[in-house]
Order: sequence, then structure tokens, then C-alpha cells
Amino acid sequence: MISLRELFKKPKNQTEGQGSHGNYPKAPDGLYTKCEGCKRSIFAEQLVSNQSVCPECFYHFKISARRRLEFLLDKDSFCEMDNDLVGRDILSFPSYEQKLCEAVKKCGENEAVIGGIAKIEGIECGIFVMESRFMMGSMGSAVGEKIVRVFEAAIKKKLPVVGFCLSGGARMQEGIISLMQMAKTAAVIKKHNEANLLYISILTDPTTGGVTASFAMLGDIVLAEPGALIGFAGPRVIEQTIRQKLPEGFQTAEFLLKSGFIDSIIKRNEQREKLGQLLKMHSEVK
Repeated sequence: MISLRELFKKPKNQTEGQGSHGNYPKAPDGLYTKCEGCKRSIFAEQLVSNQSVCPECFYHFKISARRRLEFLLDKDSFCEMDNDLVGRDILSFPSYEQKLCEAVKKCGENEAVIGGIAKIEGIECGIFVMESRFMMGSMGSAVGEKIVRVFEAAIKKKLPVVGFCLSGGARMQEGIISLMQMAKTAAVIKKHNEANLLYISILTDPTTGGVTASFAMLGDIVLAEPGALIGFAGPRVIEQTIRQKLPEGFQTAEFLLKSGFIDSIIKRNEQREKLGQLLKMHSEVK
């Protein structure tokens, strides 16, 4: 005889018995990526094909320096310079050598910037792109030297320079040597400017500290990616110093555009075309 409990008991099936929602098929790891802007899930392949920009809210994900060079430059036009130039533990700072080794393993780059000569839309130029995964793109002696050498090569060849800036600021492990790179890069940019050559600076998320206070903001044209954090000191430090509440959106690219600190905001999928147009105009008026 069947009891009432057994009669109305839900029959077992293949999805029952494991977890509160059953043993449903799981999506393979890496299939989706959650957008930090709109919080939606995006197909990883769709995100890659869209240059790591959310197709819904246009949030710009951080990308590696090499990947940026891939979709920005003309194919096979990049001639890299000084890839073997690396930072040194000049001050015997605790654990600095270890951090440098870990950074190399993490991103596969020797330093926090890649530089060289390349072509964008057929126009030759000097270019440098900062790498966020290498100690948050911090500026040490090697970073400053590599950027200086890009400008020096551009001056010699009478070329414009395009720079993609991204940094947490000066590298504290190198102390005053790191801070010296601010003056060093500013001096070579002045020489480049005196040669009537164009420097386009593109600020990406985040661009802060000593990099903002030097070569990042010294472009003849200063552009930025949407939503990029741009500033010298952090908002909390500023509020504690001036003892005032900062406006909403303070230090975003959009706020800086309204305040006149940058010239334009440029989406990632428009950068190659827009930079090509600017470089072409400069080449025609030289």
C-alpha cells in the first residue's frame, strides 16, 4: 500500500540531489566575463573582438600593452627598442628584486613600458605604451629612460610621438631616482617640441602620481579613454588636505574634459582612426 507521502513525493531525476538548484550543467570557465560597469555577463569572445570594451555600457577593461599595440599599429610595422633595459635595486630596497622578478613572471614583460618606432594608418611615429601588470605601471629609472629614448629616436628621425599612459605613479622602491624621471622626461619632451614635432598623450585608467605630473600631461594633444581615473593625489588625500568634499566624478576623464584639462575623450575602437587623422594632419603641415 502506497502512503500519501510517497504518492505526492516529487520524482527524482538527473538534476536532483546535488545543491539547492540541482546539478545543472556548468558553463566552462572563461566563457563569460562580468562587466565592472553594468555588472552584466559578456561572452569572453565578444569582449575580445570588441577590444575589451563592454558592448552594453562601453566600460573599458584594462588591457595589456602588447594587445593594445596589436589593434593600434599597422601590421608588422613595430620596431621595438630597448626591451632588455630593466630596473635595478639601486637603493637595496627590501624585497624589490623579488617584486621585479614576480612582475616579469606575471606579465611576461621586462619593464612597465614598451617603446619603439611604428606606423599608424601608414604614418611613422615613435610610440610607448605602459603596462599596468608590471608593478601597476610604476615609473622607475628604466621606465623613464625607455621613454626618453623613444623621444630621442623620434627627434633624430623627425617623427611625432604617441604615448599611452597608465601608472600608479613613481616607483617608491627607487626613491629620488624615480622622481628624477619626471624632470628627465619633461626635458626631452621640450626638445621634441622645439623641433616642431607632435606629441599625442592618451591617458588610460588609471593615470596618477608622478606620471600625471610629468610626461602624461605634456602632450600637444591630450586625450583620454572614457571613465579613466586621472589625477596626482588620490581623492581621499585631497579631501583630507583641503578639508572639503570633492565633486561627484572628480578625477574622471569626463570631469577633466569639462574642466579643460584634456582635449577630448576617445573610445578604444576609434583610436587607430583618430590618431591616424591627427598624425596625417601633422605630417602635411610640417
